[in-house]
Amino acid sequence: MSRSPKPAPIDGILVVDKPRGKTSHDVVEAVRRMAGFRQIGHLGTLDPLATGVLVLALGRATRLARFYAGRRKRYTCAMRFGYSTDTYDADGEPLTDDSAPTLDAAQVQELADKFVGKIQQAPPPFSAKKIHGRPAHELARKNKPVELAPVEVEVYEFQLTEIEGSTARFTVECGAGTYIRSLAHDMGRMQGAGAHLAQIARTAVGEFTLDRAVPLAELAEDAKAGRFAERVMPLENLLPELPRATVLPIVEKRVRHGAKFTLPLAQIEPGQTTAAQGATAQLDSGEWKPSRLRVFSQQGQLIAIAEPVVPRTYQPILVLDATP
Repeated sequence: MSRSPKPAPIDGILVVDKPRGKTSHDVVEAVRRMAGFRQIGHLGTLDPLATGVLVLALGRATRLARFYAGRRKRYTCAMRFGYSTDTYDADGEPLTDDSAPTLDAAQVQELADKFVGKIQQAPPPFSAKKIHGRPAHELARKNKPVELAPVEVEVYEFQLTEIEGSTARFTVECGAGTYIRSLAHDMGRMQGAGAHLAQIARTAVGEFTLDRAVPLAELAEDAKAGRFAERVMPLENLLPELPRATVLPIVEKRVRHGAKFTLPLAQIEPGQTTAAQGATAQLDSGEWKPSRLRVFSQQGQLIAIAEPVVPRTYQPILVLDATP
């Protein structure tokens, strides 16, 4: 008879400042070694070229991943005009000679403005997008044709901050699924000289900001000193934008069994409406979502996320196992 998996000793969110040259998987594996357990995943990948905010979910927090799928992202980036590359970034092979154009700030901003709003964007051929079950980058590395259909993404801000020679620097806020590499490539095509992403740092994923991110080296030192758990945001602090309710034991029993439950309006506390400095202008991208509710036990533990079905009646859509 097989045993149930042992619960992870730590539940919550860890925000890592990813170094350049590491894949998101590399970071997850490094943190798994530090933490001493494997139930850790990330809430949105970063390319090896990129640095900055990589949000990791630990233990039972991995079950909350779907509620973060639409989080907006903020970036600072540098786009080098003059030639494009096969990967759309500085790690790729140049496709043309460098024309080293002189950039005009007004014209560059005018180009950037054309990408603000809902746009159709083709993912880069060197990406994790699947083609008949295989990642596109596997086919691209074998020089096989890669045709990825454009998808609708949304860019909320695309602001030029500096021009230095043939390099333009921007701040970008965008919805889930947007490739900054593709923005660079498409801008270069419109400008005429070609362009690629030279540098990029993710500064925010929704409410998770770079100033709260820990470098891997510091995290390793904390782990050695027994302070790893101090870096983890507990479950009870997650999804603060959702209203919350603390229920009596009799209602908790219904919630833990996935049954509908009723609450008086006076028992529901509003969610947090102000975002931290550096966070995205709004947390989520995409269409309106039903009003959800965080449900807490009398002991202050997050036990479920629920949605309203009729006024004052809620249905659990995710129930967290009780802590051992």
